[in-house]
Amino acid sequence: MLAKPDLGAPHTPVVITGGASGIGLASAEALAAVGRPVALWDINFDAARSQADRIAATYRVAAIGIGADLRDPGAIAPALDQTCEHVGAPGGLVHAAGTVDTNSIDGMTVESWDMGIAIHLRSLALITQALLPDLKAQQGSAIVAIASINATLGNALNPIYSAAKGGMLSLVRSLADRLAQDGIRINSVSPGQIMTPMMRPAVENLPQGFFEKRILLERIGDPMEIGRAVRFLLSNEASYITAAQLVVDGGNITSQRG
Repeated sequence: MLAKPDLGAPHTPVVITGGASGIGLASAEALAAVGRPVALWDINFDAARSQADRIAATYRVAAIGIGADLRDPGAIAPALDQTCEHVGAPGGLVHAAGTVDTNSIDGMTVESWDMGIAIHLRSLALITQALLPDLKAQQGSAIVAIASINATLGNALNPIYSAAKGGMLSLVRSLADRLAQDGIRINSVSPGQIMTPMMRPAVENLPQGFFEKRILLERIGDPMEIGRAVRFLLSNEASYITAAQLVVDGGNITSQRG
């Protein structure tokens, strides 16, 4: 008989950047559902606070919403202080904060490049650095970075987003080598087309079935389907997985449909 799955990893708090909506929020809910306290870091403080209050009431776990603009490296230390004060020292990180550019190379600016790289890529390194003492002190600590299938595919619309997500895959592999020395795992999840607030405008403005025709499962994914994958990678069930990329795309990258 199989032992009862150990989904706790253990029940240490998890920081979720971009935690007020989309994949970040779904990850927070999936973790709270198995008893893990969560700290939702988001540029939208009101939304982060509201969602944290709802999660706390629904799942009976400690949860806090914290305003944090990750374009500013100085925002990390205060957010971590608030996290430790209200939910405890984190034993996990989900880096889901992001923005997407749609102006291709023609409309790219120095400012848009710097903002995209700062939010997606630079902040992953800086937050990991800031959390390292807490993660090191707790057995089973792990990190999940939300990348994208655009790290692999070519997409003319969003070169900044694609470059940042590709860099994230490389950064995860590099960090995995260092963090393993302290017993910390780090992996990435690369979602495909997921119905998030970032995705919805494209779905609504393109012909019906535009994305689905290229996906083997013939549907757009739900954020919770990513949240459950994140929960797995942060759990003890994934204790021998590090430096990996888990693609959750319904069979998009592998599809020859068009």
